[in-house]
Amino acid sequence: MKIIDWYILKRFLVTFLFTLLILIPIAIAIDISEKIDNFLEHADLGLYQIIDEYYKNFIIYYANTFMPLALFIAVILFTSKLSNNTEIIAITNARVSFTRFLYPYFVGATLVTIISLGMNHFVVPNSSKERKKFEREYIKSSRQKHELKYVREFSLQLTDSTYIFIRSFDTESNSGYDFTSEVYDGIEMKSKLVADRISYKKTDSTSIFTLSNWKLRKIFNDRDSIFSGSKIDTVFNFTPRDLIYKSALAQEMPSGELQEFIGVSKKRGVKNLNAYLVEFYKRTSLPIASYILTIIAVALAFRKRRGGTGVNLAIGIGLMFMYVFLMKIAEVLGAVAGVNSLLYVWLPNIVFGCVAIYLYYNARK
Repeated sequence: MKIIDWYILKRFLVTFLFTLLILIPIAIAIDISEKIDNFLEHADLGLYQIIDEYYKNFIIYYANTFMPLALFIAVILFTSKLSNNTEIIAITNARVSFTRFLYPYFVGATLVTIISLGMNHFVVPNSSKERKKFEREYIKSSRQKHELKYVREFSLQLTDSTYIFIRSFDTESNSGYDFTSEVYDGIEMKSKLVADRISYKKTDSTSIFTLSNWKLRKIFNDRDSIFSGSKIDTVFNFTPRDLIYKSALAQEMPSGELQEFIGVSKKRGVKNLNAYLVEFYKRTSLPIASYILTIIAVALAFRKRRGGTGVNLAIGIGLMFMYVFLMKIAEVLGAVAGVNSLLYVWLPNIVFGCVAIYLYYNARK
């Protein structure tokens, strides 16, 4: 890298960090104003606990979320300043092409992308788990807590031949009522196990459940056998967490765990997992958008405009809001059953990639 490359890269990264450090306190201030009443309602909740359990993880989540936005704004601000100071004219007079001029920007975008990918796939999910646990305990309303706590009328296919049904299950006490397990050979039922109550025993290697007031019916060709008892321990290939199919839970799973969960759920016959697929694909598509947004920002600010930095920044922020708006619409549509989630998640990048290509070739002229 040449001296000019190091100069651009250094100023670019400094502006990026400065922009990020401005956006995060704004987000914290807005969040505090919304949740201050919830904090004051709990007398046992101390300042250290709020910072350590909530705002530490809040900063990790929103710092990662704001990275593409901070990158985009930083590139526009810094490049506009270069243009207004006629530094870009000196660079182009030295026969440096627009493509070559992008080189230090792409180095910076690569650093941001790598950090964002690592955070998206590994760091942020674990951080979100702690933050959401705090929210459930101190911020969520009684109705929201109730919706997360109880699962009703739930059925699940454990294997090709085994199906279970639970009428009601409490995910906090890990116990439920009206449990049924049916085993089939083709379309013929081979056995049916019912119990008034089911309780989960957490172990390291297996999922052990205790059945109370149980009855087992085994069906043979010429006869049926019925067994019953007051209590029995048995093993099933699921855990209470598998009963909760909510898209918010996907944010709490590292990518390896989320991918495994999606694979197991598909084998169990869960019909719509698109909300989980959207979360999984988004963890890669959003960081990759850094390259697209970098090209757009440099192309917008490369030429000196009447109105200076303000005009470039206004256009850039407008495009950024359009990207975020399209991304949110794509996420909602991608979570609908029967659609291609991968295509919808990458749709904003495809659309703005075309915009970036157009602006790139226009800036080269």
